[in-house]
Amino acid sequence: MRPVEAGGGEERRASRRGRIVPRQVSFDWRGTPLHWIPDEPTATHVINVLHLLLPAGERWFVRVFKEGLPLITDPELLSDVKGFMGQEATHGVQHSYVLNHLADQRLDTGPYTRHIDFLFERLLGDRPPWWAPIPSGWWLSYRLAFVAAIEQFTAVLGDWILHADALDAAGADEVMLDLLRWHGAEEVEHRSVAYDMYQHCGGTGLRRYARRIGTMAVAAPVMLWMWIWGAAFLIRHDPQLAGRARYSVRAHNLAVRKGLLPTWGRLGAAIPRYFRRSYHPSQEGSPHRAVEYLARR
Repeated sequence: MRPVEAGGGEERRASRRGRIVPRQVSFDWRGTPLHWIPDEPTATHVINVLHLLLPAGERWFVRVFKEGLPLITDPELLSDVKGFMGQEATHGVQHSYVLNHLADQRLDTGPYTRHIDFLFERLLGDRPPWWAPIPSGWWLSYRLAFVAAIEQFTAVLGDWILHADALDAAGADEVMLDLLRWHGAEEVEHRSVAYDMYQHCGGTGLRRYARRIGTMAVAAPVMLWMWIWGAAFLIRHDPQLAGRARYSVRAHNLAVRKGLLPTWGRLGAAIPRYFRRSYHPSQEGSPHRAVEYLARR
């Protein structure tokens, strides 16, 4: 597969806000309750799905990008990609600590996360699943496109959590909010990197654009399904609820109206924006809010 300099390189360079580097962080979970949004188990566990998905997902991002490093001919993009990889690796580690904390509170997430491991390690692993006859260069391009599609949503979620003042008003645990906002701020900070990596390494013209659209068309419904499944799993196995509650769209929508979860419209609108030929992720989010939050840590 021949590396190709992406169109819109000047836009990418103009969108940067300094170097992208991993940060040293630590969080003390000893005082964080299971329902870290008081009296809001649905909102708590819908957000907790992040901790189920991200350790395996972030490791997969890093593996895919490491495979693509030799294809990068732009030194600036190479620096951004290496910074992205460092940030994502740190995210995965920190969210895995939350899984340990949930286990300490008698909420075992293993039966769910095993499926997530299978998704990223087998179905989207280094080789195509079921010995599908897909050339290695094409398979890498598809996986880079999937990373770019997923990063579209992480940027939207990152921007939302930075502005979700209702969580503070509801008395949400400060340590959990700090984790989520640190992660969200870095997602906004590096929101363009995965897209730029795909544009640079994913070929040219209509085929590159069609692959970008096709992978988003798959990624969006799969992510929605995994999120609802994950929230239902956490609520059903929550030892404090003792099986008395189930995930429901009604409870989810109530949390949305309270400002404790992003609106469906906010998430859904990210898809048609991504489908535009002229789209670039530098148009997403509030980088100034992200930079301010990171500077305060």
